[in-house]
Order: sequence, then structure tokens, then C-alpha cells
Amino acid sequence: MVPAQQYLLETIGIEPADEEEAVQPGRRTQDERWATNLAAAQQFLAREGRLRPAREHIETITVATGGGGGQQVAVRLGVFLGSARRGVGTMSAERLAALAALGLEWAKA
Repeated sequence: MVPAQQYLLETIGIEPADEEEAVQPGRRTQDERWATNLAAAQQFLAREGRLRPAREHIETITVATGGGGGQQVAVRLGVFLGSARRGVGTMSAERLAALAALGLEWAKA
């Protein structure tokens, strides 16, 4: 940030982070989002015994953070599974295998 931007933020009461404070990355990679969605599907399957959530179902999971702790993440599981079903024709073999391990197998278009 340029000094003028820092000054403006400080004038409205926003202070820079201390050196001990961990700065969270702003964006996650596509592979990280995939892993989070897959973990949510696994958690839902273990709890419910089936993997047929409503489209609007939100599954909350704990994702490990770099500091050794965990962060609660809300996953729109029904949306993820619907998108996976539609994208099966372009999905990698590894991702198809991960979904098949959960009992989901769709014909590749």
C-alpha cells in the first residue's frame, strides 16, 4: 500500500496487523476448494449414510489452518454436487475416482 492509503485507513481507525497476527490469504486455489468440498461430502456421507443433500444444504466443516488451528468453513454441498454432476465430462480422472469412492458415478459425456 502506498503511504497515502495507509494514512487514510489509519484516520478511520484501521490499524496495520501486528507481526504476530497471521494474515489470511485472500483466495484459495481451485484444488483447495475441491478438497474442502470433497471433505464436506465425506462428512455428510459419514453422518447421514447417503450422499443426497438438498440443493440448498450447507455443510460446515473445520479446515486446518497454517497456525495449527482450524477454521470453520461453510460449504454449499448441494450446489457442489450438482456442479460436479454437470461437469463430469471435463473432470479429471483423479476427481472422478474421488467421487466414485463416495459412491457417486455418472456416465462421462
